[in-house]
Amino acid sequence: MSRIGKRPIPIPAKVTVTIDGQQVTVKGPKGELSRVLPPEALLAQEGETITVTRRDESRAARQRHGLCRTLVANMVEGVSQGFQRKLEIQGVGYRAAVQGKNLNLNMGYSHPVLIEPPDGIQFVVENNVNVTVSGIDKEIVGNMAAKIRSVRPPEPYKGKGIRYAGEAVRRKVGKAGGKGKK
Repeated sequence: MSRIGKRPIPIPAKVTVTIDGQQVTVKGPKGELSRVLPPEALLAQEGETITVTRRDESRAARQRHGLCRTLVANMVEGVSQGFQRKLEIQGVGYRAAVQGKNLNLNMGYSHPVLIEPPDGIQFVVENNVNVTVSGIDKEIVGNMAAKIRSVRPPEPYKGKGIRYAGEAVRRKVGKAGGKGKK
């Protein structure tokens, strides 16, 4: 039995949840999210909580039980508090700037990299090297942060590139520096 799937989802004040079959719509102060859940999941709203159960004990239902609970919980948290992902840029001459809604990255290429955000995503840049991606959909925020990081992932020798805040980059030693030459 899924331990995550069994936990009820509390609904905070100012958040309304509408369940129409497999369609779940969550409205809150930050916006509105909607998602169609797999047919193996059953949702029930009891007062200020939502419980997710499975239709039967099939393998597919057991696999998706915890997933569906987490998806609904992330929707509730997103419309009430929102999500954000922080990135750090390291390297001489590497910098970021916001131009209108778009993110402009100067990462040592011959051209600047311009990233356009999807609907509901905002970029904030502090000190030209700290980028914050924020929005109400956890999936889109995470994908956008991964897309920005993929422009120049951190390299293992000097650690230059774009990394998540708090990410530990495994470093390698360089060449031996002439040792062993005859």
